[in-house]
Amino acid sequence: MCLPGLVLAMAQDPLQTGSPGAAGWERSVLEKVALASLHEQRRSRRWGIFFKFLGFLYLFALLFVALGWLGKRDAVTTAKHTALVELRGVIAPDHPASADSVVAGLQEAFKDEKTQGVIVRINSPGGSPVQAGQIYDEIRRLRAKYPNIPLYAVVDDICASGGYYVAAAADKIFVNESSIVGSIGVLMDGFGFSGVLDKLGIERRLLTAGDNKGFLDPFSPMNPEQTQHAQSMLDAIHAQFVKVVREGRGERLKDNAEIFSGLMWTGLKSIELGLADGLGSVDYVAREIVKAEDLVDYTPRENIAERFAKRFGATMADALVRAGASSGNNVTLR
Repeated sequence: MCLPGLVLAMAQDPLQTGSPGAAGWERSVLEKVALASLHEQRRSRRWGIFFKFLGFLYLFALLFVALGWLGKRDAVTTAKHTALVELRGVIAPDHPASADSVVAGLQEAFKDEKTQGVIVRINSPGGSPVQAGQIYDEIRRLRAKYPNIPLYAVVDDICASGGYYVAAAADKIFVNESSIVGSIGVLMDGFGFSGVLDKLGIERRLLTAGDNKGFLDPFSPMNPEQTQHAQSMLDAIHAQFVKVVREGRGERLKDNAEIFSGLMWTGLKSIELGLADGLGSVDYVAREIVKAEDLVDYTPRENIAERFAKRFGATMADALVRAGASSGNNVTLR
């Protein structure tokens, strides 16, 4: 009883009308059209993903450039040139102006057989006497090892304290008329909160093993013996600073006691005092003094991972440890 219904349903199917060969041909055409459409969709999706990927790469590149993550170093050249090493910012460990960074750049610059002279461009207010001393010593060592390669210091805005400590190792120092030069001195700064604690009714509880372990503790009253000891350390570091400047500048240095008092002067005045040799920019020194106008920058650059870590707080734990271990009194050349 179901057969007539089945025959009727088959008769109403468009693919079943006509001959069996015609029905097979129509089905084949529809399958090919459907497969072609599917392939085209897949191909379009693949190209879409590819172009989106390129777009993301382009945006990330723009982001890295905007944030200064893509460090740049001049291409290696086979021509004779003047080498450039930057010393910018505070001279301290884990900073761009650390001894490790600056020394690495200087060593690369001097090793290049095409280097005709080296320029250290300085824009620094000073910093660690140890770091500045390490850079100074390395400059003197490299000058002795490569006697035919002169080294000149060129000052941008400021060359003070530890910055000048480094500059004193140069064969000559060039400044701008408005550069700030000098500050040959040492300081140890901090704060005292003992009076504040008394007013607030807060009791300071400090336990130490060793009479001077709480040396210049900011929450305790000043200890005359500790103050005298700190001053003796500052005087010793200052004497070393003065010795370095006198050795580096020699007879060019004028006989003026204020030079080592911690004062600063303009570029023009520093030339009068013998702290600098003349006016000049990096381009001027390369062109007129070194006689090799082409500049090659040997300053080490941080990679993306290092900059990312520093910008987003990967060194925060180290900073906290240092802060906790410090009494708040730091010796600096500035």
